[in-house]
Amino acid sequence: MSNGGECRYVIGQNAYIKLVLHALKHKTSAVNGVLLGRLSGDIVEITDSVPLFHSSQIGLLPPLEIALIMIEEYYSSQGLSIVGYFHANERFDDLELGTVAKNIADHVHRYFPQAVVLLLDNKKLGSLRNKKDKSPAVQVYARDSSSSRSWKQVESDRMTTKEPSANIVLLDFISSQKWNDIIDFDDHLDDITKDWLNSQLFN
Repeated sequence: MSNGGECRYVIGQNAYIKLVLHALKHKTSAVNGVLLGRLSGDIVEITDSVPLFHSSQIGLLPPLEIALIMIEEYYSSQGLSIVGYFHANERFDDLELGTVAKNIADHVHRYFPQAVVLLLDNKKLGSLRNKKDKSPAVQVYARDSSSSRSWKQVESDRMTTKEPSANIVLLDFISSQKWNDIIDFDDHLDDITKDWLNSQLFN
């Protein structure tokens, strides 16, 4: 399989919750991060996510390259690789995949042709409380199979959460303001004692 055009995506509960909390912690900034997992047949299994940046560094190459090297070194020993990218726009109502997001996604795609891009959908996130929606609060993008140069939004049912109750658990985390505990690479670069793996988040 040469691209993500035919893939399905399954995201683990912790990976999903982490990326949403990252966006909620920095509501007035664009945020981004990478998705870790593996390819199993035609399913991309996303088992973890690493929040990257929330500042003006979000599109800068040197900090991004440092982060990606550290992430790849850590996760490769677990048999995982970078399988996608997530992004949340600065404005609540902005549902466009912008130039910075596409450029970083292109970089990930070069190493993992089945890469997926998740764009946080704030409107969907806001409606989680009102309905029993089990689907992730994200828009899903993959490389178009007919035009490998462009990212296209795909049907939301191509992405499912591994645990059906992920949105319920997410709401619990939101109600307890758990986003205050999220650490991203920006935080780590400011203070290297801060754990970018967020290994205590779900304890």
